[in-house]
Amino acid sequence: MTIFTRLTAAAVLATSLVTGALPALADRENPKEINFGIIATESSSAQREKWGPLLKALEENLGMPVKPFFAADYAGVIEAMRFDKVDIAWYGNKSAMVAVDRAGAEIFAQTTKGSGGKGYWSVMVTHKDSGLTYEDVMKCDKTLNFGIGDPNSTSGFLVPSTFVFAKEGVNPKECFKTVRNANHETNLISAATKRVDAAVASSTGMYSRLKKAKPELFAELKEIWRSPLIASDPMAWRPELNKDLKAKIMNFFMTYGRHGTDAEITKAREILAMIDMGPFVPSSNAQLWPFYEMDQIRQRMSIEGDETYSKAEKKEKIAEIDEKIASIRAAAAARPRK
Repeated sequence: MTIFTRLTAAAVLATSLVTGALPALADRENPKEINFGIIATESSSAQREKWGPLLKALEENLGMPVKPFFAADYAGVIEAMRFDKVDIAWYGNKSAMVAVDRAGAEIFAQTTKGSGGKGYWSVMVTHKDSGLTYEDVMKCDKTLNFGIGDPNSTSGFLVPSTFVFAKEGVNPKECFKTVRNANHETNLISAATKRVDAAVASSTGMYSRLKKAKPELFAELKEIWRSPLIASDPMAWRPELNKDLKAKIMNFFMTYGRHGTDAEITKAREILAMIDMGPFVPSSNAQLWPFYEMDQIRQRMSIEGDETYSKAEKKEKIAEIDEKIASIRAAAAARPRK
């Protein structure tokens, strides 16, 4: 199911209620507690410590319990929202695409950086003494071990898949001796300790925290590639939450770190800095249009370089993708502008 062919919410709800997969509508609209999903960019213990103060502030603001939800991978948080086990979630843009398509997620806010920036990068790193360059990694001679991100990660998977592998017309599984999917923390540490020869990860989050927390490991890394700027991550909620609760959640995110006494604002900014964020800004699912287009472009470039297709098959598949790209661009162009 894609964003273009999604079933109506009523149909999904009716089917779910018949099968007993979801709780009653009243409970779905008015949960007694908020479960907050956090994608697996590093260990859950580290994330629990970093996100705890923000969730506590949200809990105090809403006047109801707010509990963190962790999963082994990004898909776990997406599926949890799909089945009402998560009410609000921090996603990357790629995982948010899947959450919108599979769980009907609604983006309501976008993160920023403490400096006020609204973006970050995907980076490829090796050990500083490896002697490897980007061109060496792209030789695809199956002699190197490579670390890539979760398939639902933006900077760990979608962006390098688009701007490295699809651009070069290669398949990672055919390039390297081994390809290991892991979170950003694992990929960076694996490169620093020579467990992989090269790896991709986010330039923010764990990358910057590794520099601060484990400078001796960070010093072992050498960056050999950096992507174009990636829009900052979205926050999304379940669509069934009632409008009053959504309004309270939105108010918290839009005022946190902005309103209050000087001491309150300073404390909030310090809490946000723990998760490498600044104050939030409003957003919507329209934030994802560039990433839907990027995903289609990635597929197009991959097909163009795939010699297993005949010319006729390539032409047909590329025409289908071009039609989807045109639909995405038309929808983006039709979006109301202020």
